[in-house]
Amino acid sequence: MGRHFILQFAISGCLAVVALGVAHDAGAQAYPSKPVRIVVPYPPGGTTDILTRLIGQKLTETWGQQVIIDNRAGAGGNIGAEAVVRSAADGYTLLSASTVHTVNPSLYRKLGYDPLKDFTAITLLAQVANILVVHPSLPVKTVKEFIAFAKKRPGQLNFSSAGNGSAPHLTAEMFKMKTGVNIVHVPYKGAAPAMVDLIAGHVTLTFATAPSAVPYVQSGRLRALGVSSAKRIPALPEVPTIAEAGVPGYEAIGWNGLTGPAGMPQAVVDRLNAEVVKILRAPDVSKRLGDLGLEPRTSTPAEFSEFLKSEVVKWAQVVKDSGARLD
Repeated sequence: MGRHFILQFAISGCLAVVALGVAHDAGAQAYPSKPVRIVVPYPPGGTTDILTRLIGQKLTETWGQQVIIDNRAGAGGNIGAEAVVRSAADGYTLLSASTVHTVNPSLYRKLGYDPLKDFTAITLLAQVANILVVHPSLPVKTVKEFIAFAKKRPGQLNFSSAGNGSAPHLTAEMFKMKTGVNIVHVPYKGAAPAMVDLIAGHVTLTFATAPSAVPYVQSGRLRALGVSSAKRIPALPEVPTIAEAGVPGYEAIGWNGLTGPAGMPQAVVDRLNAEVVKILRAPDVSKRLGDLGLEPRTSTPAEFSEFLKSEVVKWAQVVKDSGARLD
């Protein structure tokens, strides 16, 4: 009896493991069975929106299920993030996150979510440089000329950003700290309106993400002085890095990634990761992103989770050093 019971128990255990594996595979294969919504916590037209729409289109073609891009702008990305946290963790509501996701915990005294515990990391999507662009009417053509011009006019030059705590905002704050210039921040509710007012001449400059700035630089509507990355970007090879243009050691890189609510089924996370990584590695997509000034950068869910943790620590120091804070 004892041996018979042990044998039955062992067989049952093996069957249970097999059943779990089948259920895991079935869950991945069945997903998605209805439209998927990806929340972009900014208005249309910015880097996160452009990147997410490109990926969403490719996923729609692959799955035969519609991927809906839902722009939920406001509160520095918090409105969109909170909407995703409150959603079911079934993979049908996702968040297109960016650098701000790991900045906000240090920027806001009260936040309605935890950027790590309340989200499931799926994959890193891309790395993005910011570009120091000025209105063509400004009589400067280099970073050094701009610094000299700004120092003679403390507090008189305004710079726009996609919002408080956005990558363009903190990139500019780092520039201020390294150069000693006194330029005034004017936050907007997204990259697109920030660029519109710069082109109209209502503000003097911005540190725009590359995809937002490249078309205007190429058309001559804005003048690029330098890029924030350690290397020049293929989209604007003639534009020097800010470091080589006169601010040694300066580097500020932003990122985009895909997350979902905490507790998503692992099978769904793995399916999403595999599909999105495949899309980003496709030659046509990689070229398109490069032309925009984005560098595709993928990861496993675990790698992205660790990356998010390191970013929270890094930006906490930047926020502290810059003195930027929101109640």
